[in-house]
Amino acid sequence: MSLDALRELIPSYAKDISLNLSSLANETILTDQQKWGCYLASAHAIGVPQVVKLIEAQAATVLSPEAMNAAKSAAAIMGMTNIYYRSLHLVKNQEYTTLPAKLRMNVLANPGVEKLDFELWATAVSAINGCGACLDAHEAELRKHGMSNVQVQAALRIGAVVHATSRVVASAIAAAE
Repeated sequence: MSLDALRELIPSYAKDISLNLSSLANETILTDQQKWGCYLASAHAIGVPQVVKLIEAQAATVLSPEAMNAAKSAAAIMGMTNIYYRSLHLVKNQEYTTLPAKLRMNVLANPGVEKLDFELWATAVSAINGCGACLDAHEAELRKHGMSNVQVQAALRIGAVVHATSRVVASAIAAAE
């Protein structure tokens, strides 16, 4: 199992990260597509090659090719929109918020999977990228469509653990070189 291979890359000082990675994979709060889409979108958002490769291999056992593509699309589009909207929030000149974004975001309208799943993946990635405006927007969509706080929290937890895993694995690999 690819997740076990990933856990083997995590040094002993980060045992909690390894345990969380495993326990989240076994939770049933989210559907398998929602859960593994969160894992995959989060891994792609961070981009540590070894982590991406192993999570992608695990996700491919559960996700359809369309869902794999949509999860990667969530990471890609949030990589752009999180920076843009976070910047609008941080800049004191509020005139920027009145200007059209003029950025293509077509995938948001037609992600290739259920909109709810895509919104969940976008929420996990927005947490990783630290965009409060995007977190609020995606969380509101999820809640409007009946997703519980516990389900939203599960996506946030996956994003946090994949982020920590990626950082720890990247550091361990760099130290070994």
